[in-house]
Amino acid sequence: MFLPHYDTLVRSGMYEYYASEGQNSLPYALAELIDNALSATAHNTGVRTIEIQLLFDETLGKPAVIVLDNGCGMTSKQLNNWAVYRLSKFAREKDTSINEGYVRPDPVPRSLNSDISYFGVGGKQAVFYIGESTRMITKPVGSPDVHELILSKDEFERKERDKEYMYSGIIRNRKPGDFSHVKQEDETFLHELIAEESGKESFTAVVITGLQPEHVTFLKQDYLVWTRELAHLYHYYVHGVSGNDMRPCYKNSDQLPNIDIQISLREKAPRSPRVMTLRQVDNDMQTLYINATADTFEFKAYIEPDCAVEGVLRYHPFLYDRETYPGEPDAALAPVDEDDDDNDSGVVHQARGKRPIFECFWNGRLIPYTTVSEFDWCARPKKAAPLPAECYSRFSGVLFTDDRFQVSTNKLTFMDLELQLRNTDTIFTRIVNGQEQRVKIQKEFTQWLKSCHEKWDKQVQFLGFKDIITRTDVPTKKMQHPWATFSSIEWDGKKYKTGQYVKSQKTQPIFFGSVVQFLLYGDHDGDVYATGGHVQVAMEPKALYDELKIIPISKIDRTSTAAAIKKSINNELAKLPEKLKVNWPEDNAWSQNAVQPAGTPLGPLHVEIMNKKGESLSRMPSVSQGTVKKLLIELKVVWHGPNDQEIISHIAQHSAKWAFWFKPMENLNKLGKYTVYLNTVLNESNASVFGGKQLPSYKLQFTITEGSAESFVVGAVSSPLHVGVPFDIPLELLDGYGHPAQPPPDLKPVLECSGLDVSYEGMEASGTTFTIRSVKASGKVQNYHCKTHDLKVVLPGLKLDSQTVKISFLPGNPHSLHVTPEDDSITVENGNPVSFNVEVHDEAGNITAHPKLIVRCQVQELPLVAADCSSTGAGVLVTKPINLKNMNGDQHTLKVKFDMPSQKNIAVVLRELKVVPSKRVSRIEVYTQDDDNLVLKDKDKIEWEAGDLLENLYYKLYDEGGREVPLTAEIASMIKVNWTADVSLEDLAQGKLPDVQVPTLVQDEHFYQVSYQDQNVSVNTSFTIVPRPDEPKQLKVTLSQSTVRMGQTLPGKINLELMDQYGNVTKTLTSACVDHTTVEAEGLDKSTVAFTWQESSHSVVVTGVQFQPGTPGSKELSFTCRGFVEHVRIKVTAGVPAQLTLVSGPGQPLQVLNEHGIPTPFLIQLCDEWGNPSPDQRFQVALKSSSSALKVKSTVTSQPVDIEGKAAFTVESVSGPKGEYQLEFKGSFNKRPIPGPSVNLTIIPDPNKPVSLAVEYDTNAKFPAGGIFPVFSVTVVSDEGSPIRSFNPAAVSMLLWKAEVSGTKPPEGATPLKCSKPMENEKDDCFHFRDKVIPDHVGKHTIQFALSVDQTKVLWSKQHIINVVANDPVKLAPDCKPPTPVVSNSDVIANRTLVENMTLRIMDRYCNPAGAELEGKVVVSIKSSSGGSGKGLPLFEGKTSTLRFDLLEGKAHITRLAIIENSPGQDGSEYILHFKPEVQRSPAPLAPFELLFRFYNDAENQQKMSELSKKKDELSAAIAVYKEIFSGYAELLNLLTVQHQDASNKEAVLKTELKRRNVNVAQLASIPNTDKVLKEKATEAERIINTPRRVCSILDPFRGGQDVLGKVGHLALVEDDAAAVVVSWHIMGDMDCVITKTTAAARRIYDDTHGRQQVMPLDSVYCNPSNRPLPHIRNGRSLFHPTGNPVYVRDLLMYPQNRESCDTVFRNILGETILIDDLDSANNYRRAVVQNKVPCPTILTRQGERISARGKFGGAQNKAPPIERMNGQVFGAPLPLQYHTLKEEIELLHQYRSALQKKELAKKERDTHIKHLKAPDMVRKEQEMEEKMKQLEEIETKLASTPARRAVKRGVEGAGETSSIITKRPRRGAKKDLD
Repeated sequence: MFLPHYDTLVRSGMYEYYASEGQNSLPYALAELIDNALSATAHNTGVRTIEIQLLFDETLGKPAVIVLDNGCGMTSKQLNNWAVYRLSKFAREKDTSINEGYVRPDPVPRSLNSDISYFGVGGKQAVFYIGESTRMITKPVGSPDVHELILSKDEFERKERDKEYMYSGIIRNRKPGDFSHVKQEDETFLHELIAEESGKESFTAVVITGLQPEHVTFLKQDYLVWTRELAHLYHYYVHGVSGNDMRPCYKNSDQLPNIDIQISLREKAPRSPRVMTLRQVDNDMQTLYINATADTFEFKAYIEPDCAVEGVLRYHPFLYDRETYPGEPDAALAPVDEDDDDNDSGVVHQARGKRPIFECFWNGRLIPYTTVSEFDWCARPKKAAPLPAECYSRFSGVLFTDDRFQVSTNKLTFMDLELQLRNTDTIFTRIVNGQEQRVKIQKEFTQWLKSCHEKWDKQVQFLGFKDIITRTDVPTKKMQHPWATFSSIEWDGKKYKTGQYVKSQKTQPIFFGSVVQFLLYGDHDGDVYATGGHVQVAMEPKALYDELKIIPISKIDRTSTAAAIKKSINNELAKLPEKLKVNWPEDNAWSQNAVQPAGTPLGPLHVEIMNKKGESLSRMPSVSQGTVKKLLIELKVVWHGPNDQEIISHIAQHSAKWAFWFKPMENLNKLGKYTVYLNTVLNESNASVFGGKQLPSYKLQFTITEGSAESFVVGAVSSPLHVGVPFDIPLELLDGYGHPAQPPPDLKPVLECSGLDVSYEGMEASGTTFTIRSVKASGKVQNYHCKTHDLKVVLPGLKLDSQTVKISFLPGNPHSLHVTPEDDSITVENGNPVSFNVEVHDEAGNITAHPKLIVRCQVQELPLVAADCSSTGAGVLVTKPINLKNMNGDQHTLKVKFDMPSQKNIAVVLRELKVVPSKRVSRIEVYTQDDDNLVLKDKDKIEWEAGDLLENLYYKLYDEGGREVPLTAEIASMIKVNWTADVSLEDLAQGKLPDVQVPTLVQDEHFYQVSYQDQNVSVNTSFTIVPRPDEPKQLKVTLSQSTVRMGQTLPGKINLELMDQYGNVTKTLTSACVDHTTVEAEGLDKSTVAFTWQESSHSVVVTGVQFQPGTPGSKELSFTCRGFVEHVRIKVTAGVPAQLTLVSGPGQPLQVLNEHGIPTPFLIQLCDEWGNPSPDQRFQVALKSSSSALKVKSTVTSQPVDIEGKAAFTVESVSGPKGEYQLEFKGSFNKRPIPGPSVNLTIIPDPNKPVSLAVEYDTNAKFPAGGIFPVFSVTVVSDEGSPIRSFNPAAVSMLLWKAEVSGTKPPEGATPLKCSKPMENEKDDCFHFRDKVIPDHVGKHTIQFALSVDQTKVLWSKQHIINVVANDPVKLAPDCKPPTPVVSNSDVIANRTLVENMTLRIMDRYCNPAGAELEGKVVVSIKSSSGGSGKGLPLFEGKTSTLRFDLLEGKAHITRLAIIENSPGQDGSEYILHFKPEVQRSPAPLAPFELLFRFYNDAENQQKMSELSKKKDELSAAIAVYKEIFSGYAELLNLLTVQHQDASNKEAVLKTELKRRNVNVAQLASIPNTDKVLKEKATEAERIINTPRRVCSILDPFRGGQDVLGKVGHLALVEDDAAAVVVSWHIMGDMDCVITKTTAAARRIYDDTHGRQQVMPLDSVYCNPSNRPLPHIRNGRSLFHPTGNPVYVRDLLMYPQNRESCDTVFRNILGETILIDDLDSANNYRRAVVQNKVPCPTILTRQGERISARGKFGGAQNKAPPIERMNGQVFGAPLPLQYHTLKEEIELLHQYRSALQKKELAKKERDTHIKHLKAPDMVRKEQEMEEKMKQLEEIETKLASTPARRAVKRGVEGAGETSSIITKRPRRGAKKDLD
């Protein structure tokens, strides 16, 4: 036995309420006590009273909380049960010892059954959460005693301390009103409570003491908060099932429940007690929801047939400028920031926000912490909805459940309410007027929501869309774009537009302004409704504000008028500064444009600022409570010189005594025009413009002139000056301020200069300038050195009469040319230059420089030389060296001339040169010192033996005088030869030249040269050596062709010659040599060889060289002649092509899927008759099929062989019936065929190729018009006859049209229908078309199905003709509706005829004839159109009120129907012809046909009314046509708008997803940009695919077939290379095994391949599906710690497809095979496993070893070969993760591109449609319709205004006879009315 600690009870409340979701949980603890009280008072017949008394008056005792009710009370046994923890009412029901049976209450609305005292824990938890002690006081009905029980934490602690039994207590029984046992002073408050017991039949009081201090504080300070929360919890108990609806239109006072929950708070005086009932609370959330409701939507949700949840949705509309969805009361009490523009921004401001929709009530009481966010049918659609998104946030909801749904013991949360409601089996029904309706709840909800939106939401309409902008003034960056701008809005019946004056409200401050534009957040492009937005306002008056403000539209004052706003703006304008008032206090005012001498003072000035009212201002008018804008006067004086210059600037502040004052200004001394500006400026910014308007200003213009001359300055004198060159000296005369002044008369200057003589010729005065003319200086100066001289100028008579200036002088102009040496005759040696010095002098003998000062020197027979003396005046002239030819020792004389071309006035200077011969070398002589003493003259040609050496060569040098020049080492160093670089200077100094090596080739003549060259002379001599042949040394063999075909003679001739040692032909052969010449070679046919003598070339010719058949290659020929032997090689090639051979191709047997290709090319080799490959490119190779049934498509069907004699053929596809065929290869050349090989192949049907569409449906079904088609099941049949499941349902479509078969394809107008989603019980190998509507009109219709195989290929099914028959008959109607009859009392039968030749038929609801088998009668009668009595109705002919016509085969023909003459009836009235069918066998009642007609007394009126009726019918028909057209256009516009919105939403969703994947969405602004990104991604994906990686190259033609998975090697991928190799090798025998799902499929492959292909059907394979751990793991624990990372091999495999089937395959093949890193680890692992008595499976290692399950390893059979030797029979490697990421991005980009394209297309179509709607033709049609509607209205008015007549009723007695009463004619006025 064990007992819980008493904390289980005492601290249970703390445990239960500690997680109250951030709220104070005390109200929920009090609610537990109220729950008990509600249950106790459930059966009260009168008022159910529950009181919560908060006693916080210290004078009455300690703080206490009392919960008192007038319920049934508790017996002592029941009180004992209350004290038992967790004794729920169900436990009491099961416990037979407890005499309390629980009975579930009957269902009541909103489950307000008061059955909320439930678990037996809430009361205990609550009291011990609130305090530490509770006293239960109760009196049951019929009991004379009161029972008391005290539970106290202190008492529990005492019992524990005293070791007493803890869970026992005493229930005190006493008389009512007896408080003698209450003796503690801190409990005196109980006296009053107990005293009130007298007279009460029953009650229960819960007294809680020992309150927590924080609870006392909360109960006092937050009195309104927790009482409001209690009012929310018990809202419907307090206010009834309809809640607290306080609206005037709702009266609920008679239906209020009899529950009164009262709360009182009593504190110490002087605080007054606070008392309230929960019914008085009017701001709990449910009250706020109910009173903000415009409409409700009630429903029920059935979890089970007897388990339902009631629900109510309440719509809270948007009203003009705000959402009415209630906010939290605490938030509502917070101060509202009127300037917070986000309250009405037009940004997606949702009323409910992210709060859930539904609050949940349990047995009528709120469960506060459980809410239901939404149901699928009331959630905002993910795709485009017909309603604005914000409508889905404007409704709240509440759910009501009973105790069939579990809640937590603290009643804070439901256990699984939302989970049960979201179960797919939950059925929702709508409640209308208390009645359940089984409807599509989503459709009903959407219609209700749409109705609420249209009826209750009062939104703002934005008109005149302008542009999309970005608002940088919005602080949140993501909210800055996009903002749509509009020119006007319509709001609450008023229209506001750009430029309109408005007044603000709820702004600080209130302001006026003109509308600039309206702004709405979002990407809009036309007129739109929205819940709010912004307006940009230019504040008025602009001159005062000059500011733009953006405020919510709701802050526009709609009550203000335009006149009032304009008046207020004008009043503001009048306060602004208008002008300046300027005064001259000293009466020295300057007039405009005054002229004053320099230095005259200006001022002083006194200035005032005046407004329009004549008031003087010192500050700007106040516009708000902001900073005061003071005014200043700024004075500026601007001198208008070359550039306007501000010379004076002052700012004057306002003075109360002087206003604005400026002192005199005396510094006006600059000449020219001046302007004084007085500007009003702002103190803060010095701005002279305020609000776009210039502040007042004043302008004064005047001129300042110069005074008399007092001084002068010397003007600019060009310096330096030249001696003897005249110049002018300008002087500027100035007044006292330095301004130019006029010179005085008779002014004579005086000039003085240091070191030079100065004179002038005259003077000249011009204005203020005085010039001294033609001043000259003379004397010696230095060239290039500007010496400065002081020039003093004196003007007698001036105040300052002298000025000294610094001037420089240079030499003057050129005057003469001076040449040195000055001798007339000069001697020079031939070959040397001559140098002359020249100088240019001025007239004073100074060397002078001058521009273009060129001095020339011309020497006879030599080129002209010149020197530029422009910069220095002097130069040196050096002539070219004088080289005279043929001096012969004689002296020559030359003339020299000096002149200056630019100075013609300077005399020419002449000189004479004497030239004498030089001693320089002028000739070279070469000779030999041998027996011949040969002298080699220049350009000699000599013969010499090839390869010999020419020795003993010498040379001599001679000068110009013919004298031999002695040789020295220096001269020898200048000797050069061209045949060698190895020259000895010693030999050259001795006159010896290097030896000459003669060339070895006869044809190689060489040129030899000896040269001498120094700085002044270059001399050379040359000779040529011609080599001649040496003695014969070798045999030369010359081949004309080096290649010969096998079996043919070598073309051309072979030439034999004798050569010397250097290869020169010696021509020493004779004709006798022929007999001694031989040739030898391997395989040479000597019988054909012939030798011939050639006299002309002294050579032997060999012909007839031919080789015997053999292996081609290089052959060596050996020739012998006169003892000389020579070898040459000849290439022997293949013989003439004679056959074709197959070098390589696909493996055999070759099996190909129908219409598939053969990836491995066929390589064909051209060979000769001996099998040698032949490279003859003239031969063609062709590929053909053995049968015409086999169609072969290859890259080429015929082609020449390549340079190797090969031809490759790649077969792209083969198609034909299933069977065996041959591919034949044949060659040809010039129509000569060459045999070739044949390849056997087998055609296998392609299981993935769609060849037909099989359609199944109920062929016996009838097709009633407007009904539902039976289900059409369409199967895509493959080439092998199996169904294909891989196609997207969107690729299959159904087309329907009315007509017979029209070819193989449907017409353009055919209606396309989409495929339906498959149901659970339907086959998954076909596509289903379900719930398709049958056409309305009967007749033949055609159905055809289409499959879009790809973008270009469509597969069509057979066309199915159906006969649409009429639906069930529902009405009687004519073939064509007759015009409205107009009849009258006339003797003319035509005027009395109602209908004529009218056929009535039984029709279905689509107006199809439907009663061919029905027969009966048609009863025709007349009734009043107003529904009145049948008296006075017109009668048919025969005085009858009814007529009967036969109804045969569903139709009745009425030849004529007329009224009798003088028929009764009201003149001008409308009556109805009622045609009622009477058919006995009709399955349903048939609606009658009714025809309205008009009745008149006279024919004339009848005729007019008939014409009007006819016109009315025509107009009505025309208007109906127009309305149908416009309705269709409107529906189309709505559809296009929805499509555009859907596309935009889809684009936004995809863009968000792309952004989440880090794709730069900024690059996706257009389709071309998207295509560019797509191309980049595709290129990257293609690069990854093309990156070499491990692939399985096993041919698998069976994969994709029906029930075929494929070969084992293709079913899995392995990432690790080492693992892939060893695993593939381990199961090498199974790698090409074909895996099938069924034995039938395996047998089919076996038969097709004649048993050559191994197969494995999965339906015959069993493997243990359990995942056993590795052998070293037992019971979840490792037996040892292995090394080498052991893992099951099958866990390394990745299955691209058919994961479960592949897992079965490899479990069967691999079993428990393990992979470990290396052999040592594997052996250690096996040893450790076996030692633990566990069997060990086969182990593979990543190094390629295998340890069998028996422990065997080693040897070639247990070692995997390298991957190169496995011939591709290895598992492939998976693509990298980057590839899959790219593919996902590419798919998203394709979707995004499609969405973007759809968006642009939808926008284009919508814009085109809108443009069409605004086209002149459509406007004209609208005008025509309006005109016709007006005409129709006028006609209806005329028809309705037929004047009433007297004596127009006739009785039945006189019908058909002439009446004795004369009918009164209508008045003329009435007749005019008809006209």
